[in-house]
Amino acid sequence: MKIYIKNMVCDRCCLAVAEILKNRGLRYASIDLGEIDFSDYQGARLPEDVEALLRDDLEALGFSILGDMKSKLIEAIKKSCLDYIQHIDVADKKVLSEHISRAIQLEYNYLSHLFSVVEGITIEQYFIRLRVEKVKELLVYGEMALGEIAFQLGYSSVAHLSGQFKKITGLTPSYFRTLKDEKLRSSLDKL
Repeated sequence: MKIYIKNMVCDRCCLAVAEILKNRGLRYASIDLGEIDFSDYQGARLPEDVEALLRDDLEALGFSILGDMKSKLIEAIKKSCLDYIQHIDVADKKVLSEHISRAIQLEYNYLSHLFSVVEGITIEQYFIRLRVEKVKELLVYGEMALGEIAFQLGYSSVAHLSGQFKKITGLTPSYFRTLKDEKLRSSLDKL
């Protein structure tokens, strides 16, 4: 049995969910971004009282249990976009739509339409926002030059990165770096 969780965006999220399960004495096979696999440890379904307590614990940390298939697909798309950003291989040049279709095993046109209807923006717009947030993170760290950031995140050029960054934030990447204000960053699960 698997339970799907909204707003899990990093390894620390998995650790937080693992801690909740440990505190509740719930055995599980694995925890991945967006899902807990209980395998056969909990039977076919969690008892309602246990699920309610787990739901409360998760919501206290900003997570929530997904119930319907559309919500699960939206989270899978977001997870796939995040995975794509974290594993961009410039030599591979796999297109985002191919990556999402392959990861979810559904036609991209269907996923794109569903995402647009539910989220109010396209997958591409979501991905651009996600990538700009990653650029902000790297700029705040101050360890990489803008050219290195552009290369790492798969931008065709520094000019492309700068143009997209300014369109989304209203600031140039160089000016943003001088501000070093994390309040201008958004949490990835809030996108």
